Amino acid sequence: MNPITVVFDLDGTLVDTAPDLINAANHVLAGIDLPAVPQAVLRPFISIGSRRMIEEGLAFHGRTLDAARIDAMWKTFLAYYADNIAVDSRPYPHVEAVLEDLQRQDFKIAVCTNKMEALSRRLLSALDMEHRFAAICGRDTFPVYKPHPDHLVGTITAAGGVPTHAVMVGDSDTDVSTAKAAGVPIIGVGFGYTEIPMHRLEPDELIGHYREFGAALHRLRNR
Repeated sequence: MNPITVVFDLDGTLVDTAPDLINAANHVLAGIDLPAVPQAVLRPFISIGSRRMIEEGLAFHGRTLDAARIDAMWKTFLAYYADNIAVDSRPYPHVEAVLEDLQRQDFKIAVCTNKMEALSRRLLSALDMEHRFAAICGRDTFPVYKPHPDHLVGTITAAGGVPTHAVMVGDSDTDVSTAKAAGVPIIGVGFGYTEIPMHRLEPDELIGHYREFGAALHRLRNR
């Protein structure tokens, strides 16, 4: 019998990366003499990507720039963020206990994120979490990325699993759309980065804390 593969999104699901991502966005905005944007303004756009965060930061100040200038700011963002990737970012409470429990029960564990793979590995390594995952697949690992279902399917395969014996865990509409397109059940977390509240996205299971994860996974497996 195939073991279950549990695939986690990264930002807003496994790790609260908002402080460092928002600091990086404000760093590049400061480079064009714009004041810092409040965390609450940028937080919902983290799941969409760092370029969108920059665009929303500009919009907050009523500024628009051409694509070339935004590209330059984005490159500066990535360099700064890479050097400051785990200053304030931390795993969500009880995450590490969940991962240990899954490993003890011989589940396969993987990460499927729209963060670049190298940055994802750097973050997880800095938090001493990289060794837990059979696969870490980022935005640039495959020719496609979330919400394309092949990003999730490719991650499951890379971890040595099969999509018919997999569960996804995510915090955004992108994650829910990806999982549904791939035919993989999803546990939604209610504490991540999304414009639309997770309960409105109708995941197969919804948790508000990782203490609830084991029971949610058990319910999915028994359906």
